[in-house]
Amino acid sequence: MKTVLSSLALALLCLPWTQAEAPVQPGFDSEKFAGTWHIMAAVSNCPVFLSMKDKMKSSIIVTNFTPEGNLAMKVIFPMSDECKKLELFFQQSGQAGHYIDTAAEEKRDLRVMETDYDHYAIVYTVKESDREPSTTLQLYTRGQDVDPQLLKKFKELYPTMGLTDDMLVVMPKSDECTQAVSN
Repeated sequence: MKTVLSSLALALLCLPWTQAEAPVQPGFDSEKFAGTWHIMAAVSNCPVFLSMKDKMKSSIIVTNFTPEGNLAMKVIFPMSDECKKLELFFQQSGQAGHYIDTAAEEKRDLRVMETDYDHYAIVYTVKESDREPSTTLQLYTRGQDVDPQLLKKFKELYPTMGLTDDMLVVMPKSDECTQAVSN
């Protein structure tokens, strides 16, 4: 059975995904996913992301869930001489691990595609606005060390979504904003 599931997972990696087809972690457990993560790699076709990617350092995300299953995220990222904070709120789509934010001018669709809860997560987001939709894939880790095999897996995944190597940033470690997590 495990071999069949592994083969199915590999087959899925070979298919180009549309937003509606991007998979969600089977049996997603929000309690295990909640807590602090570091964004250690990201790839996106978003013009704002592409213009800033060479200046990016690892960022921190703190995830919490409401009793209704909605996702609250606090994103803390180093910018110049300060730590910027961004708070995002996503409603559960009806499937654990799949969340939607329609509060802003742009709609965001977020999916936790894969996680082992203790070490890593791969998170897929599509943002739709007046302009062309943008796709982002991020590699979250609990610590700031990235296993080379995990990074290799991440790099094999994003081309299936139409994202390319020139859109990738592997972020250097940064302790600049660790104090801001508790504030």
